[in-house]
Amino acid sequence: MATVFDLFVQAVREKKQVTCTYQMRRRELCVHAVGWKNGREQALSFQFAGESSKGLPPGGEWRCLDLGLVSNVQLRDGPWHTGLNHSQPQTCVDQIAAEVDF
Repeated sequence: MATVFDLFVQAVREKKQVTCTYQMRRRELCVHAVGWKNGREQALSFQFAGESSKGLPPGGEWRCLDLGLVSNVQLRDGPWHTGLNHSQPQTCVDQIAAEVDF
């Protein structure tokens, strides 16, 4: 059985959309980078649909997810979503295990 980390790495490598539960809310994401920060498994993702505690702006928003808090992960085909400012340095992941090639 694949771990959450493994599924997020697979999503990056295959450019698949991810649906999951994070902080008790359903999220729809495109994962851009997976790895570790301070020893914790984390993922830099662009959330394009689903729920958010603060509301999701039109077009979506960048999210840094602690993978220890993610459950119900499913990968699916669909259009790739990204933010306009992906060229900005990310601080979510220090050690990268997988990152999307543009």
